Amino acid sequence: MLLYLMTWIEVEEYLKRSPGIILPIGSTEQHGPTGLIGTDAICAEAIARGVGEATNAIVSPTISVGMALHHTGFPGTISLKPSTLIHVIQDYLVSLTRAGFTRFFFINGHGGNVATVKAAFSESYAYLWDLNIPNSDQVRCRLANWFTCKSVYQLAKQWYGDQEGSHATPSEVALTQYLYPEAIKNAPLAPNVASGHPIYGATDFRRRYPDGRMGSNPALAKPEHGQQLYEMAVKEMSQAYLEFLHTE
Repeated sequence: MLLYLMTWIEVEEYLKRSPGIILPIGSTEQHGPTGLIGTDAICAEAIARGVGEATNAIVSPTISVGMALHHTGFPGTISLKPSTLIHVIQDYLVSLTRAGFTRFFFINGHGGNVATVKAAFSESYAYLWDLNIPNSDQVRCRLANWFTCKSVYQLAKQWYGDQEGSHATPSEVALTQYLYPEAIKNAPLAPNVASGHPIYGATDFRRRYPDGRMGSNPALAKPEHGQQLYEMAVKEMSQAYLEFLHTE
């Protein structure tokens, strides 16, 4: 169930049987010469919708712009500052907690969001308490990265080995190829790709990773791989969401 295709009456009825909601969160950033700029948001949203269908849960609008400051040296990247993203998440949680939701399952598609989202959870627990919102002491948040699902990780390693890398990976590119076959991109890729450098600012990042990839070979991606990865992620995350609903 997509929140924006529901009425308030339907949401009110839903809350009588479940306190949970799924929130996809990604990023709008460069993904190398062949990866879509919307990759992280596309993947998170598609998997969240799949989990919502499998568990009969509401799925919120996607937070499609994340914390990607280190990618802003590449055209097309849009980033929020960590402090801004914390406030965005906080505002989502305040609105939804006031409505009656208390279980927030974030499906994340961008590694750069992790630290900020976890900080947002910590700040939000305290902020909700300070606002004295009913049931704020019952609020629980969970961050679930689709790309670290055990089944997904193992299959990606089986297919791509060390060429999976850590950004603009063949696994995430394959997933977007499955979801948007009409948008598959082709471009020459240098055989040598940078990896292992620490991440600092945008200028330093582009100097160290000149084509945007981080140890990855997205030329290995195939749409049929993406379908299998999607199905595995939905299955594993659906189970995780259902277990999360009963968190004390």
